[in-house]
Amino acid sequence: MKILLPVDGSAVAMEAVRFAIRMAQAGLETSVVLANVQEAATLYELVVAHDPQVIEQVSAAAGAHTLLPAEALLKEANISYECEVASGDPAHTLIDILERYGCDLVVMGASGTSTLRRALLGSVSNEVLHAAGVPVMIVKLNEEPEPEPELDAVDTPDVSE
Repeated sequence: MKILLPVDGSAVAMEAVRFAIRMAQAGLETSVVLANVQEAATLYELVVAHDPQVIEQVSAAAGAHTLLPAEALLKEANISYECEVASGDPAHTLIDILERYGCDLVVMGASGTSTLRRALLGSVSNEVLHAAGVPVMIVKLNEEPEPEPELDAVDTPDVSE
């Protein structure tokens, strides 16, 4: 099974990579396409840089750098992978990569944005979930709640006089 793993450098994206590795270690025959999508250059960047190729090179290098931790995990787990760094709208570009590589599944992190923000702005994972022609697995970061301090550990002032 070929899995598309979008990686943006976030902790939840790396958790998605670890989840895909666990699936492979559980017996799923897997190959991976690691993808990073860089935002398109702004007008300001184009004016300041004077050379669109410089922006392209910097963007490609930033994307390749972002993929390095995921590549290290996949190498350590002995899972074959390919890499793709692209630029453009993240959701639409990920769908293009998905189709171009013939992936069977997408495993990606959820950003954890609020319902209101997701409704106003949309989220990449939500857009991919609805636009992909293959199953999409959304991985959430397992955040442990911080323990509350014990009552005995709290200093209370002495009010007796």
